[in-house]
Amino acid sequence: MTTATAFAPTTGTQSVPTGLLIDGTWRDAADGRTFEVENPATGEVLSVIADGGPADADAALAAAVAAQQSWARTAPRTRSEILRRAYDLVMARQDWLAEIMTSEMGKPLAEAKGEVAYAAEFLRWFSEEAVRIGGDHTTTGDGTNRIIVTREPVGPCVLITPWNFPLAMGTRKIAPAVAAGCTMVLKPAAQTPLTSLALAAIMQEAGLPDGVLNVVNTTNAGAVVEPWMSSGKARKISFTGSTAVGKLLLKQAADAVMRSSMELGGNAPFIVCADADIDTAVDGAITAKMRNMGEACTAANRLYVHRSIADDFSERLAARMADMQVGNGLDEGVQVGPLIDAAGRDKVQRLVDDALSRGANALTGGTVPAGAGYFYPPTVLTDVSTDSDLMTTEIFGPVAPVVPFDDEDEVIRIANDTDWGLVGYVFSQDIDRAFDLSERLEVGMVGVNTGIVSNPAAPFGGVKQSGLGREGGKLGIDEFLEYKYLAVPRRRGASA
Repeated sequence: MTTATAFAPTTGTQSVPTGLLIDGTWRDAADGRTFEVENPATGEVLSVIADGGPADADAALAAAVAAQQSWARTAPRTRSEILRRAYDLVMARQDWLAEIMTSEMGKPLAEAKGEVAYAAEFLRWFSEEAVRIGGDHTTTGDGTNRIIVTREPVGPCVLITPWNFPLAMGTRKIAPAVAAGCTMVLKPAAQTPLTSLALAAIMQEAGLPDGVLNVVNTTNAGAVVEPWMSSGKARKISFTGSTAVGKLLLKQAADAVMRSSMELGGNAPFIVCADADIDTAVDGAITAKMRNMGEACTAANRLYVHRSIADDFSERLAARMADMQVGNGLDEGVQVGPLIDAAGRDKVQRLVDDALSRGANALTGGTVPAGAGYFYPPTVLTDVSTDSDLMTTEIFGPVAPVVPFDDEDEVIRIANDTDWGLVGYVFSQDIDRAFDLSERLEVGMVGVNTGIVSNPAAPFGGVKQSGLGREGGKLGIDEFLEYKYLAVPRRRGASA
């Protein structure tokens, strides 16, 4: 049953473990099933890995449950040092991890290296938070009891990560769980399991005990996750993915009354005021739209630009996006890689076709190129009807619809007219205006004159149907901790 894949990172994906990690052992799936991992730029098969099922899910959770008590009692400094060693190992293998990511999900190599550094910061940040878990001590109002409040790990956790940021979303969940003293079962996305497997091997090398982190790759998410959710043994679910799947998991979590963290979809408004510096706004739009080929929940989905500068902004944005080099992310100079798969690319084309049929104009892009790979060109649309599907759907592709506005009250009303509320962007040289619009946006995060908000030191998360809870920052570890209150009678006659 054991998969004899040694962890000896060199280059490429060949040295990545190909099994399931259960109780410290790399194994084949119980039924022997496997699946192929492909490069979306070429269709090349990168690796054949174990395809877990219900029996593997049960074994993984049993290992996490068995390890929970001893792991929870581990000294905070010990947990901290494991995370710090993992940080050092990730940074030492930045090129290798970036190559794995680019190979299995397509993002340009330079961008993948940036994700490695970003992902590593979660390990370092929570290595520092592990030794800062506090509590409280006071007395009751009548002075009869001491009130002692402690923080304890919530227990075994179910972690589900997406394909678009496979390393960063892994460390953003694993690091606070480790810091808090929780064991874990992890299901990575079927499109990008290799990055997660490489990370798990690094965590082992850093000294994480057997059973603390268990990984089950699968092409049948329901067969693995549902047993975890219904077991009554897992006490926490942390999920990053679509709102539709998040809602399903919340229903399952309700039956077991599980703690839930959900980082779901987005429909980010990008507001450019009349007084904005246009070059700064275009730079911000490139960052907010084109990071990860637009396959990000934080991507600018709806670009609202004041009518007085809308044409100038659109032309400059289109010129910049038309100059971006599209190709295999492993090739030098490539700025835009492929989308994740055929379904993702087809969705983007349907949204663009719908907008064009309603009168939109493509300043650049708008059609699928010939040839292999799931490529889609950077696209700028103007004259976009507000009834177009892409104005109410998360695009998840390199398409920027520009819509002019005249009045700030109007643009705030339109921006907030969505079920999502993850992030928004505001560009203005008037700081009072920028703050006012930021406060009025119904979102969990706002980028003010910047196209990027993600940072390990900041609380990441949204409102409305964009999710529950926060990841990162000082709040990130709270999601993995419970409060316990001890009532202790005070000695009769003692002073307060």
